[in-house]
Amino acid sequence: MAQRALPLPAARLGRAVKTAGAQPAVSGVVLLLPDGEADSHRRPSPLSYALQLPLARTLARAGQDDGLAAHVVHYRCRGWNATDAQHAADARWAVDEVVRRYGDIPVCLAGHGTGGRAALRAGGHPAVNSVLAMAPWLPEDPSLEPEPVKHLLGRRVLLVHGTNDARSDPELSFRLAQRAKKANRDTCRFEVHSDGHALRQHRAEVTALAVDFVRGSLFGRTYARPVADALAAPPPLGLRMPLAAGFGRSLGS
Repeated sequence: MAQRALPLPAARLGRAVKTAGAQPAVSGVVLLLPDGEADSHRRPSPLSYALQLPLARTLARAGQDDGLAAHVVHYRCRGWNATDAQHAADARWAVDEVVRRYGDIPVCLAGHGTGGRAALRAGGHPAVNSVLAMAPWLPEDPSLEPEPVKHLLGRRVLLVHGTNDARSDPELSFRLAQRAKKANRDTCRFEVHSDGHALRQHRAEVTALAVDFVRGSLFGRTYARPVADALAAPPPLGLRMPLAAGFGRSLGS
């Protein structure tokens, strides 16, 4: 019988991001999963971690009164690495670590690129109540089974994708959202017209959308009307919801 390989050292959670002043007890956690590469066993790029910090700080600040903590996950390596799906494994470890540190509280997985795929793949963890996948990297490989979606039942799921993304095909995220909607009606998807993979052109709107979704999902806050409408709408309407310019300005986010 072949020996089982020893597990690699666990991924690390980034330090909890909180704002200054007295803090309530942590009652919800958002884990941010950075983008990475398709295949690489090199150490993760510090830049990929740093790129998630502004969103982490914004989320922590917006959810301060709710008791929200935000962590950016440090992967073991920078690659997804085919069937090893290492970023998804690191995401699951991170949720386990949240449970160990904070106890029985809800977790939102929020990822970008390969991190978006990791968030979707690890979304079935019992502690996860919501998934935010931004420009998720979902390569199409006829030799592999389709990306699983049935485990997302019972979670709130939001995908957001730029229509000009040259790295992660937005049509593939639409197809996944179609399948996910059949398994879980609490699924929606927003399209950011003319934006690319990094979602820089409409960063303010994407950030406001993330804040609204995370607070609504973790703490029962009322979703903004476009989010509520997208979740309630039948496909394809709720899966091709345009993210309007200026989203969030009237929300105080």
